[in-house]
Amino acid sequence: MDERIVMNTGPLIALARIDALEIIGSLPFGFVAPAEVCAELRAGEQQGHLPAIPGWLRECVVGAPLSAVAVSLLDAGEAAVIQLALEQNISRVCIDEWKGRRAACSAGLNVIGTLGLIGLAKARHIIPAMRPYVEKALAVGIYYDLELLEEVLQAAGE
Repeated sequence: MDERIVMNTGPLIALARIDALEIIGSLPFGFVAPAEVCAELRAGEQQGHLPAIPGWLRECVVGAPLSAVAVSLLDAGEAAVIQLALEQNISRVCIDEWKGRRAACSAGLNVIGTLGLIGLAKARHIIPAMRPYVEKALAVGIYYDLELLEEVLQAAGE
């Protein structure tokens, strides 16, 4: 396993909605999520949303209480993702929301999102193309900036 990635709620939900959870689980990373993210996902399941806690995801407890400043600026899941990464010396986090991405970058973390994970799956020949997953995301109502989508697909050779 190359490294670990701390997962946030949004990417896991997006991956579940486009039937890509198992594809991402095939990547050579250890995927972890703070208990706050898993709690958000369980609450969503209880409300009838798709299950989004795959077997390859390891739940971890954040060591210290979440920073009041972080929680005032971010949701508890994003704050916990960043704190867990910093506590466990994990350099990469998976966050889609801009506010969380900016905060993670400010904390010195490398940020990847749902599209980045799908791109890695293509680059490692786990899937033949990204476009079907991007199209499914758009069809189920997941919003991505169209310029960003074009850049990502072009970078992937599609």
